[in-house]
Amino acid sequence: MSALCDIDGASAPQAVAMQTAGLGKAYGPITVLSDVALDIVAGEVHAIIGENGAGKSTLMKLLSGHVQPTTGRIFIDGKPVEFADAVQAEAAGIVLVHQEILLAPDLTVAQNLYLGRELTRGWMVDDRAMNRRTAELLVQVGSVVHPEDRVGDLPLAQRQLVQIARALLNEHKVVILDEPTAVLANDEVEALLEIVRNLCNHGVAVLYISHRLEEVEALADRITVLRDGRMIGTWPAAGLTQRQMAELMVGRELDMLYPPKREADHGQTLLEVVDLEVENGSWSASFSVRAGEVLGIGGMIGAGRTELIEGLMGLRASSAASVTVNGQKITERSVRTLMGAGLVYLTEDRKGKGLLLEEELAPNLALQAMDTISPGVVLNRRGEIAALKQAVSDYDIRVRSLTLEAGQLSGGNQQKLLLAKVMMTDPSIVIIDEPTRGIDIGNKSQIYDFIDKMVRAGKACIVISSEMQELVGLADRVLVMRNGRIVAELNGDDIKEKTVIYAATSGRKMTTGEEGHDHSDRNDGDR
Repeated sequence: MSALCDIDGASAPQAVAMQTAGLGKAYGPITVLSDVALDIVAGEVHAIIGENGAGKSTLMKLLSGHVQPTTGRIFIDGKPVEFADAVQAEAAGIVLVHQEILLAPDLTVAQNLYLGRELTRGWMVDDRAMNRRTAELLVQVGSVVHPEDRVGDLPLAQRQLVQIARALLNEHKVVILDEPTAVLANDEVEALLEIVRNLCNHGVAVLYISHRLEEVEALADRITVLRDGRMIGTWPAAGLTQRQMAELMVGRELDMLYPPKREADHGQTLLEVVDLEVENGSWSASFSVRAGEVLGIGGMIGAGRTELIEGLMGLRASSAASVTVNGQKITERSVRTLMGAGLVYLTEDRKGKGLLLEEELAPNLALQAMDTISPGVVLNRRGEIAALKQAVSDYDIRVRSLTLEAGQLSGGNQQKLLLAKVMMTDPSIVIIDEPTRGIDIGNKSQIYDFIDKMVRAGKACIVISSEMQELVGLADRVLVMRNGRIVAELNGDDIKEKTVIYAATSGRKMTTGEEGHDHSDRNDGDR
């Protein structure tokens, strides 16, 4: 474990920047967090890990003034503080970069960075100065966007980088990063980790929340584990392996993360796409998937993976020589037409496009299967509730009440609800974009098992993922995209992290001579 706080070989003084004692939060009779005691040290990366619903986000909101504690105290530089809101917390040097994108879509990047703290020249807003400083920060976080770009026009990954740049606009004592890399590509992740190291070296305390345990292992000086709303303990990061972290999170020994690969004897072709071209997305893409097969689609963010599938589903302007679903030629592509033929799509943006967060669980689940559940003109509420109870059981959706709103579920349970929703129509081909983004390791394992059961039942699954190990662990074949084109197809033992990355960055398949005989990056111990 590298000492991230070392400058010229010497460790910075270990001053406690922030401290909590007995910190807890309850909503009415329900306690969601209790008895958290933390020492957050200046110049240190302190990771907070735990399953979805463990209380991580609640803790971050308490520390940053977004919600007030029910019990316990917060101390800054040894003095007790109470924050009425996030503005007071930020004034005291505490800033939270949310997992959710909380930017104004109709404003420019620079306007978002300076919203509520605009620079002025006389009585006028100084747009030139704000744009200049914004451009500097965008370079620092590795973003390629322009200060005057409209945020609503940016992809998710770039919006996250803008949100991080906003947090870095002013100096802070404590920077809290909640799943900061969930929507970033590998090169963007590396840039962000370097930013974290630089913050640490300048004496800033960094609280880092992530489900990507490899990042925690690479960055953290200490690790605190939360489970079921309680603090399990704090350990030096150097003493914990990723597997040990995961087992502390779930409270039990983990079995193999990925299901065993199936035999390569797949069934008939269920989906065949010929020469699909997507406006501003992909060029002349042809691919197919068979019954009992998991087809992975890899590549860096911006390679055109999501755009390819959105074009296929009729969500983007596109054309194709032919699209055949279950032997049926599709002439007019739309989500409804394709769903009727047996093809469904689970979006990567579950909060923005997948679920109605302010609606209850039952109507969210039934939305795509209304013709089956409520075939008449009267809404069949009893049928919706029955379907929800079945989905809660089948997909292990953990809820306190069936009348919860979708937005009140943890990220993992939202993803399981979304999967249950698209499966309501009994499709034969399921496309899942980023199946485990922002999901803890316990829920990841469940999602993988659902995919495995799906294909063993004779369905086909297409998985788009930015996590290379996920593609290696799940897929029978992997299509690698670069600059809107499919540049390589990998099969069987050729599917390795390095071969996917090589194709994604070079635009061609790795040859036998280039690969050599190193198979060390295929971690069969996790299978």
